Amino acid sequence: MRTRRTPVRADEPATYTWQPVPGELSVAVMTLGHDADINGAHEAHSHDFPGLAFFSGDGGIVRTGKQVRHVEAGDLFVIAPGDVMGQAHCDDLVGAQGWGVFFTADVLGPETPGAHLAWRTHPLLFPFVRGGATDALRLKVPPQDRSEWAARVEALRDELTHRREGYREAVSAHLVLLLVGVSRLAADVVGDLRENAEPMLAEVFDVIERRYPEPLSLREVAEAVRISPGHLTSTVRKRTGRTVQEWITERRMVQARRLLGVTELTISDIGRQVGFPDAGYFARTFGKVHGMSPTSWRRVNAR
Repeated sequence: MRTRRTPVRADEPATYTWQPVPGELSVAVMTLGHDADINGAHEAHSHDFPGLAFFSGDGGIVRTGKQVRHVEAGDLFVIAPGDVMGQAHCDDLVGAQGWGVFFTADVLGPETPGAHLAWRTHPLLFPFVRGGATDALRLKVPPQDRSEWAARVEALRDELTHRREGYREAVSAHLVLLLVGVSRLAADVVGDLRENAEPMLAEVFDVIERRYPEPLSLREVAEAVRISPGHLTSTVRKRTGRTVQEWITERRMVQARRLLGVTELTISDIGRQVGFPDAGYFARTFGKVHGMSPTSWRRVNAR
């Protein structure tokens, strides 16, 4: 799992962005426990991708938002993009038995909405949309289901580690089953998650989702949601850690990667389909985000 730290103001937590690797699935599993490499300087931060933290036994603490939560057997933390994880210490999870699962939404298929707030309509991603919430949602896996959850996460990690034939399909299946379990647990606790608590932000992301294939500026988004560009900029950055233009670019890059991977369209045609009439500008933007040209991405991904 490779991430990039987004610079922020001194009074804001850092934001980490997943850096896709051509040919690799954007799914990662890690063991959660005692870590001597983490100390008090390990900063508070958030991610712009979703994650889960599941604990099969008691032990340790988790810092989310401004809360310190003592870990109990069966705890399942649903970490949404923008949720703040507190400054970590090496002994926070001494004695803990847990796993972290992180992924990007596009691994669930080409029809998955590219904008975070549009996930409220997705049957597997709606628990990761909570408006202005800043700390992870805490659910509880029933005692009779905990061994099955642990086995499922271990099976997912095994597939990612050994990459046997068919591992992509296996990873997708295990991840979907985990998210089905999350959705079932969340349904009774957060029944209003589909009705986003940030109507203005939901409208912004709806505009981006509908209009990213065409030229789209900050001013045009602001006009569509009937607020000033300055207010829109400050609100979106405060709530998500990113600018409107960064979200537009991210949505375009998600679709560009899909088209590079599953079509034989020319680079110019792909650029036009994702809102870049100028093929050169599309190639430069893609290269800045991914560290390689669209042609190189396609070549490596095809392998």
